[in-house]
Amino acid sequence: MNIQGIQKLSLLDYPGKVACTLFTGGCNLRCPFCHNASLVRTPAAVPSMKDDVISYLSSRRSLLDGVCITGGEPLIQVDLESFIREVRALGYSVKLDTNGSFPDKLSHILQAGLIDYVAMDIKSAPETYSSAIGFEMSTEVFERSIDIIKNSGIAHEFRTTAVKGIHSVSDFASIGKLIGDEPYFIQSFVDSGNLLGDGCSAFSYEEMQELLSAVLPYTPRASLRGIDK
Repeated sequence: MNIQGIQKLSLLDYPGKVACTLFTGGCNLRCPFCHNASLVRTPAAVPSMKDDVISYLSSRRSLLDGVCITGGEPLIQVDLESFIREVRALGYSVKLDTNGSFPDKLSHILQAGLIDYVAMDIKSAPETYSSAIGFEMSTEVFERSIDIIKNSGIAHEFRTTAVKGIHSVSDFASIGKLIGDEPYFIQSFVDSGNLLGDGCSAFSYEEMQELLSAVLPYTPRASLRGIDK
């Protein structure tokens, strides 16, 4: 299990839980606005922190409720399932963040009852997905993952990081049509200084409101996240 980073305490990453967030190394996508570029480019830059993470979680069982596993893309980890079982054996609930590009793996891990909350990043509208992920790829696998999550019976959310230079208002209308009445968040882009590409910037508060207005007719539970006026 290639764990390259840990945020030891988070009140934001796992809704309703006091959690820690684990960052796995490696991703199969190349989104130019990715803010964890080092995890994508050099996924084994440092030795895995897995043993230290288990030790930390063992010592914090009275303080933490959950563990958020993010990336990179966690589903490329061959031993993800066994790691989650270790975490759950310590009494934690588990949230999985995924880009949705491995629907079969996603379906298996959800059906195994190992995940309590799942969040899928929808990178863009189907018509412009390739520009958002950095190469040409059919959107069929992503759409399958959306359906799997919607029908899983597991607490979930969908979300899109809105990036000027990548997205338009019409993209968000298409995303709304794609997911329908589901929990959905439009997140503000933040330049971490560790991006995969160039030419990315944040929409203004007023522009973010316009993106939300394009989604709401199709996805009435949509809202903005991480927005400063």
